[in-house]
Amino acid sequence: MCQQLLQEIEYTRKQMETLATSLPFSSEQVIEISKQLDKLLNKYEMVIKSK
Repeated sequence: MCQQLLQEIEYTRKQMETLATSLPFSSEQVIEISKQLDKLLNKYEMVIKSK
């Protein structure tokens, strides 16, 4: 679970970086992927704290 979540976090982070190089940080796409990344990071924190 943890390893898969970390991979998803890394993938989403790379997607956000790619988008942010071609779009303004305030664009809808960058904001949405940033929100996805936030959710994943929060989920990861919950998993770690529950161990």
